Amino acid sequence: QVQLVESGAKLVQAGDSLRLSCTASTAVFWTYAMGWWRQAPGKEREIVAAITAGIESTTYAESVKGRFAISRDNAKNTLYLQMNNLKPEDTALYYCAADRHPGATFPGTYWGQGTQVTVSS
Repeated sequence: QVQLVESGAKLVQAGDSLRLSCTASTAVFWTYAMGWWRQAPGKEREIVAAITAGIESTTYAESVKGRFAISRDNAKNTLYLQMNNLKPEDTALYYCAADRHPGATFPGTYWGQGTQVTVSS
């Protein structure tokens, strides 16, 4: 079992930047594909970004390309999501996820509790 703990979320204004972090409780963090999902009120959960293990290939939702960047620090067992030029439509509960399959582009074996990002206009 892997526990994931997100941090860094807060209330920001449109155009601001924010970095989310997710720390994993596993000694083999480097073998997991990781990702960020989000769920806005009344909407389904959607993938925001993912990063594979190994070569650290990244994928992004079209809505965040060019604004968000996912990265990982395997030495710190930590996943990051740098969010720039935030928009009100980015308001959602953001979840960190880990996947046993190192190449997963929709990570979902383990989930964090979620952290709220609110962007005011």
